Amino acid sequence: MIALTAEEVAELTGGTVTGDPAGVVTSVVTDSREAEPGSLFVAIRGERLDGHQHAAGACARGAVLVLADHAVTDDDGEPLACVVVPDTTRALGDLARGVLARLRDRSGGPRPRVLAMTGSVGKTTTKDLLAQIFAAQGPTVAPRASFNNEVGLPVTVLRCTEETDTLVLEMGADAPGNIDYLTAIAPPDVACVLVVGNAHLAGMGGVDGVAREKATILAGLPEGGTAVLNADDSRVLAMADGVAPGRAVLTYGRAPAADVRAEDVTAPDARVRFTLVHGSDSAPVTLRLVGEHHLTNALAAAAVALAAGLRLADVAAALNAAGAASPHRMAVSELADGVTLIDDSYNANPDSMRAALKALVALGAGRRTVAILGEMRELGPESLLAHDGIGRLAVRLDVGRLLVVGTPARAMYTGALLEGSFGEEAAFVETTQDALAWWEDNRLPGDVLLVKSSNGAGLHVLADAIREASPSTLEPEVPA
Repeated sequence: MIALTAEEVAELTGGTVTGDPAGVVTSVVTDSREAEPGSLFVAIRGERLDGHQHAAGACARGAVLVLADHAVTDDDGEPLACVVVPDTTRALGDLARGVLARLRDRSGGPRPRVLAMTGSVGKTTTKDLLAQIFAAQGPTVAPRASFNNEVGLPVTVLRCTEETDTLVLEMGADAPGNIDYLTAIAPPDVACVLVVGNAHLAGMGGVDGVAREKATILAGLPEGGTAVLNADDSRVLAMADGVAPGRAVLTYGRAPAADVRAEDVTAPDARVRFTLVHGSDSAPVTLRLVGEHHLTNALAAAAVALAAGLRLADVAAALNAAGAASPHRMAVSELADGVTLIDDSYNANPDSMRAALKALVALGAGRRTVAILGEMRELGPESLLAHDGIGRLAVRLDVGRLLVVGTPARAMYTGALLEGSFGEEAAFVETTQDALAWWEDNRLPGDVLLVKSSNGAGLHVLADAIREASPSTLEPEVPA
């Protein structure tokens, strides 16, 4: 982050300085436990927690300034150094917008270049691939985990410095207007739409509402920017008609007409191999990521990189070297007794659940496959049928054993039973503790196990417990 005084923070956020600031701000945190010397602690009011209650703790850890909606004190009642604003979340966005504009003014042009993506599935993996591609080109900033909302995106932007060449961003949405707000903070030079699917249906009013919201990322493109669109998704491809004059369109996919496409696609070991083609250039790619669905993510990352001016040979080489980079995202571990754990417990919707089950079956060819599945959240009135369909799909794919965890996901279990061929192969438990006990009673050496749910369902705790109970011989390809 570029260093800012309290007065500069106030200027960019429209706030008022109170207390006695003791130093310049060199980092921004929203979690008081992450505060360090030089931090600005942003006190966010959430549904369950109020960050203002933790301001004193943040300052005790070294934070030099608090962004708050009222003046706050330490544990002794002494005033803390604050910038007071009406809404801290909005002020955080204003701060990020202002800092990014300053960085670009200093560089005399579009530096750092902003590469942004949205979509119902694949954002985090595509972001991770892009971060690895561009890290070889120069200083690159990308989100931690899935920092893609009105808090996470500004925090990511504020990690940029004068040396940053590339800023990679995810833009998520669970309600109309979210992406428009995020592009106002960080207008993208290249904007990519991945897939329009069945995610956040409750807040969008159906798939068509999801498509309308995802398309708004293209409205944030400046003149000379590029829209990167998935030619294999009809709703995404149709967005080309709405791209404003003076902006380029680059398509990607398996479709023969795609500008950036995959040819000669195979996935003999659940890891995709293909020829990356753009114009007259081509290069072979073998992904280290597990699951054929990652082909779309790899092509999206390649198209964004090419739109940003990279050579195809360099893009292909980076894709060949790239691994999983976010925890609980198709992270594969080989456990001590020969069990292969596929931990994809960070997020789930019907599209990603289907893709993960297919990857489980492909990776587990010749071995017993086990799926422990939890709730897919934010599906609205489609939830019951969506969970039922996943249970039925597990039967059709001939998954060896299915365990469903939690009452909100129970329709997966009943769907599997109603499909007609599952009996003892399917089971249901209420809690992650029950699920761990079931696994310990039913595991067999050599099993291939998938653990997947929405993050709020808590199955990431189960995946961690399984790893801890059986030390890995090969750690997952994710950072510590």
